[in-house]
Amino acid sequence: MGESTINVPRDRDATFNPMIIPNMVDGLEHIIVSLYAKGMSNRDIEYQIREIYNFDVSASTISRITDAVTNDMVAWQNRPLESVYLIVWMDGIVFKVREGSRVINKTVYIAVGLRQNGIKEVLGLWLGKNETSYFWMSVLADMKARGVNDIIITATDNLNGFTDTIRNVCPESKTQICIIHQIRNACRYVGKIKKLSLKI
Repeated sequence: MGESTINVPRDRDATFNPMIIPNMVDGLEHIIVSLYAKGMSNRDIEYQIREIYNFDVSASTISRITDAVTNDMVAWQNRPLESVYLIVWMDGIVFKVREGSRVINKTVYIAVGLRQNGIKEVLGLWLGKNETSYFWMSVLADMKARGVNDIIITATDNLNGFTDTIRNVCPESKTQICIIHQIRNACRYVGKIKKLSLKI
C-alpha cells in the first residue's frame, strides 16, 4: 500500500499509546532494559538501537524506561518483609566492576529467607566494597527496619565476627555454617584420592 503518515497526539507525560498501530518503542523496552542492566549509558543504548534496528529512540524515552525500572528496584528493595523467617541464608558474592578507568572488586550481599509457608524469598541485595561483619550489621538492621522480628536459623560462611553480629540483632537465632562452605573447608584437609583397582 505504500507509506502513510499517522499523526499521533502528544501529551505532557508521553504516556499516549495507540491501540490500532502499537508504539514500536514498547517492543524495545525489554531490550533497552537489558542493555541498561549491562552497564550501557543512555547515549550508547540510543546508538545501538539505531545501528541494529535502524530506528531512533530519543534519550528522554530511554531515560523514562530506565527510570521506571529504577523506581521498581527501589520499591522492591524497601518493601515490607515477614516478621519471622525459619532460615535465612546470607552470603556475599564478589564481582569485578568497572569504575571510571579502573576495574575493582565489589561485593553484593544477598539474603534469602525461608518463609513459614515453605516458600523462599530474596530479602534483598546490598552493594558494598568487601564482605565484612560490620556491613552485615547494616544489612540486618535494614531487614529489622522492614519488619523482620525473628530468624530461627541463620546459615552463613562463618565470616570472622559474623555470628556475634547476628546475635546483636537477633539474639535467639541459631547460626549454622552453610553446608557448601563446610564441604569446601573440609576439602582443604583431604589429600588427593588415588584411583584403586581391586581384583576379586
